[in-house]
Amino acid sequence: MMDLAVYSEIIETFAFFFGVVGAILIIYGGLRGALKIVLREVWKREISYNLIRREFTSKIVFGLEFFIAADILTTLIAPTQEELILLAVVVIIRTILGYFLARETEEFPLE
Repeated sequence: MMDLAVYSEIIETFAFFFGVVGAILIIYGGLRGALKIVLREVWKREISYNLIRREFTSKIVFGLEFFIAADILTTLIAPTQEELILLAVVVIIRTILGYFLARETEEFPLE
């Protein structure tokens, strides 16, 4: 039977992995959005700003979901009352941010 330290290491590894995946998604979305803006402005491609915004926002929202998962896993290891309150605040802020970003993308019609 594995001891608590092994479980903690496994959870920390997954939390780190989810954090990295979230960061990669946001960085990828930002780089892709920047490239599309350059294509639109420099090479005069027919790319809508609303499309660029929607794609970038969807990557941010998806990345935030991975950050929330990483925060939850990190708090599972040895939660103190302070860590649980901090987790709740972070999850609420990220959830609200994700909700409004997703709502914003729905409001912009694709051209």
